Amino acid sequence: MSTAASLHQRRKRKNAVMMALCVIAAGIGLAWLALILGALVYKGLSGVSLAVFTEMTPPPGDAGGLLNAIYGSIVMTVIGIIVGTPIGVLAGTYMAEYGRFSRLTTVVRFINDILLSAPSIIVGLFVYELMVRPMGHFSAIAGSVALSILVIPVVVRTTEDMLNLVPNALREAGTAIGAPRWVVIRSVAYRAALSGIVTGILLAIARISGETAPLLFTALNNQFWSSNLNAPMASLPVTIFQFALSPYEEWQQLAWTGALIITLTVLGLSIFARSLTGRREDR
Repeated sequence: MSTAASLHQRRKRKNAVMMALCVIAAGIGLAWLALILGALVYKGLSGVSLAVFTEMTPPPGDAGGLLNAIYGSIVMTVIGIIVGTPIGVLAGTYMAEYGRFSRLTTVVRFINDILLSAPSIIVGLFVYELMVRPMGHFSAIAGSVALSILVIPVVVRTTEDMLNLVPNALREAGTAIGAPRWVVIRSVAYRAALSGIVTGILLAIARISGETAPLLFTALNNQFWSSNLNAPMASLPVTIFQFALSPYEEWQQLAWTGALIITLTVLGLSIFARSLTGRREDR
């Protein structure tokens, strides 16, 4: 009895020590996160004004806004999502519904995992060689293609995982009433996995909204308003990168403000994605 009691006490002490270490590690991580967010809010909030959303990026030493950069980010992000989402959803659907146990699915999943963890600058260099050099100039369409390549692996992974979570009994019920397989996928599997797929799309938007490296090699930047997709276009990440390295206080302030805008956007998308996941679990 004493041996069992001593073993129990040792396990309790080990558990307490490990729990304390986990709490300390989590506290350190949260402290740094709070410090970063606090500095971002402190530095960026002071520069938030109507001019940020209504004026163009200024010349050196002058005041201005981020309108053209915000517009460019929205345009390239939307195009990237429009191009990348259907490809990702269809690829994930094939992997989960048609080729779940095929060798091709294993290969595609392996390549997708590599793309999911690959540095975004590699994607930028790939699109630079694929489009920018043959075209002879930077362009917003090249930037959109680079962002769409970053979207695809995120959507593929979430689509496959969400469809795999749909019970086979639902598919069998649809097949039992004589529905073709594509109808079962569209009307049963997609409906059951819709919130998870939308969550993956939102996470993909959150990922590409702050990407700088691929846009440096594809869309570059533009100090002026441009809606021409075949020309260089401004974007928030590249503008922040350029302004943060400059010696001008006005540019540095706009860089802090732009970083705050991106951070709040990503946080909002993440919270919304989590709320969708929570609703699915409640069902």
